[in-house]
Amino acid sequence: MTTPTRRVLLVTHATRADARELAAAVAGKLLGSGIGVCAPRADLHDTPLSRVEGVGAVDEHDDDLDCELVCVLGGDGTILRGAEISRGSGAPLLGVNLGHVGFLAEAEREDLDATVEHICARDYTVEERTTLEVRARADGREVFSSWALNEVTVEKAARERMLELTVEIDGRPLSTWGCDGVVVATPTGSTAYAFSAGGPVVWPDVEALLLVPISAHALFARSVLVGPTSHVAVQLLPDSDARAVLWCDGRRAAPLPPGAQVEVQRSAQPVRLARLSAGVFTDRLVQKFDLPVHGWRGGARRSRGAEPRP
Repeated sequence: MTTPTRRVLLVTHATRADARELAAAVAGKLLGSGIGVCAPRADLHDTPLSRVEGVGAVDEHDDDLDCELVCVLGGDGTILRGAEISRGSGAPLLGVNLGHVGFLAEAEREDLDATVEHICARDYTVEERTTLEVRARADGREVFSSWALNEVTVEKAARERMLELTVEIDGRPLSTWGCDGVVVATPTGSTAYAFSAGGPVVWPDVEALLLVPISAHALFARSVLVGPTSHVAVQLLPDSDARAVLWCDGRRAAPLPPGAQVEVQRSAQPVRLARLSAGVFTDRLVQKFDLPVHGWRGGARRSRGAEPRP
């Protein structure tokens, strides 16, 4: 039997039975087209995918992952898991949404057959998304380091106590807040936690980082957009007894002691997303949030200096 020269990694929602059935169907179609298929070991444990002959297993922290594409069946959380598994491989992610919103997904469940055809034909483009690098220090030593595609958050760990923290931008203090926490997000993450906390939607091609306080008790508690090379630091006040926790994309967490400092900046390693169409972000926003556009008549684009239409 000839070993396939191409290989796709399938990442599936952890608990949805329909996702597991669809993964097995996708694997069969890819293998039938001469494309190798692999999956994380956890996704192969007693699932329909495990019964598809020819599907290989990979470790979730494999530093030498060899695949041309990561196909994700699930919602945004599953896509974030796929990004975590494939970190460092350079393989783009193509998400098929089986969840509710699926902002990061490129296709819907009903498009699955056509999506597989695009994969087989390598008929997709790739765009890069900014990611974040984060380090936490306490008592002069590093206690945690990781990365994030959507956001890094410093949050209170107990409901009854608010955090006391100071935010620093490029080595200079911005403000001290009593708050539930703070979100540092990428443009990609502006539609996730940062949006729920009251931050603005930022177009993916904008080179910036977004800072959003969570329920801050302060006169100045607005979201701030800073430059892509800015260095953001969150300092927990040392005399506070409130417990805090650091989260990366809601997936990787670490407790923070009083006085800890969290440093966030743009990572040199972006996440690559596969795109099947050249649709604009406005259309994605309208579709995912079900925004009303019934009054739009079209034709608003015109060259600079042109007279408006009567």
